[in-house]
Amino acid sequence: MKQSLSEAIVSLEPLTKEATEALRRYHDAQNAGAAPDEVERLRLLAESLFQAVSAYQAGLLGGPIPSFH
Repeated sequence: MKQSLSEAIVSLEPLTKEATEALRRYHDAQNAGAAPDEVERLRLLAESLFQAVSAYQAGLLGGPIPSFH
């Protein structure tokens, strides 16, 4: 059974929250003067999660799913 658009958007909420939390952790680490390797790790994690959100949204709306490599 195919999900309605609103059901699909609701199902995306946990990933969106995770991406937002990862971005917050990244900014917190920057502001706290964390080690550069840790700041970069958190940046990459946040970027990856937001790319996943973006790809999922594009698929929901019938657009091309971006290729990240």
